[in-house]
Amino acid sequence: MDPIRQRDGAPAFPFAFECGVAVRAAEEAGALLSARFQDAFGVCTKGEDGDVVTELDLQAEALVTSRLAECFPGDRIVAEEGGATAGGAGGAASGRTWLVDPLDGSNNVVIGLPAYVVGIALCVDEEPVVGVVHDPVIGRTWWAVHGAGAFGPQGRLCGTAGAARSARAVAAARPVLAWTQGHGIATDDRLLRALKSELEAGSQRLLQLWAPLLAWSMLARGDIDGFVGYLPEEIDLPAGYLLAAEAGVVVRGLDGGRFSGRIGRPDTARSFVAGRPEALPYLLDLVARAASAAGHG
Repeated sequence: MDPIRQRDGAPAFPFAFECGVAVRAAEEAGALLSARFQDAFGVCTKGEDGDVVTELDLQAEALVTSRLAECFPGDRIVAEEGGATAGGAGGAASGRTWLVDPLDGSNNVVIGLPAYVVGIALCVDEEPVVGVVHDPVIGRTWWAVHGAGAFGPQGRLCGTAGAARSARAVAAARPVLAWTQGHGIATDDRLLRALKSELEAGSQRLLQLWAPLLAWSMLARGDIDGFVGYLPEEIDLPAGYLLAAEAGVVVRGLDGGRFSGRIGRPDTARSFVAGRPEALPYLLDLVARAASAAGHG
């Protein structure tokens, strides 16, 4: 199912046009990034936690935001490096916000590691309705629309192969997991240390990719069994969450309660445990043990 295609002149599903624009913008930005990946480019630090921003981030962001602004001049756009633009006169009233992570994995790019993606999400009234993740390294794109499913180059993501692999891994108590954390968390944060220790001990491998959207797409495809995030950044959460949820992944809070992909919430409300239904009980048990060890039980 191609979000760009339409039936009889009408959108194939709600937000199909927005999804098509986002897919094209992400792929155009991806082409720019892959073409310059091995070039010399400027790098600057940002914040006090060692995070970086490169010329490539800025160029890809300018490209994506300009495409979105051209097609949706009234929408608010929030980008990783440039902050928020208010949109046109009707921007605030429309309740529509685009979130753009033009280069998720900047730290990887700086050290020459080809593990990075472009992420775009559209939220309406703070709820994610469109999510796009493009991987320039392998030239593939995955996208999701709320209520319409998640899709990739091979069609709909239903997670059948992933579910079977996950069941085997959980039976052996050695799933493959991914981990992400927000910037600026103190290294002596007790829950942070307990979570990573418990997840590493209870998994076959704990991937720390420094590119959350890459991990979300791997989970949606069934390549990994679960993903845990502690106080993650907001900019890339809606696109990844929607892609995984529409592919059949279950997402919960650290306490096992309901999780929301809404934007505008504090970082304490963004921590998550995500996995296939058959993997989730095991993952939540690992997290509960970590919380207890850290005195958060």
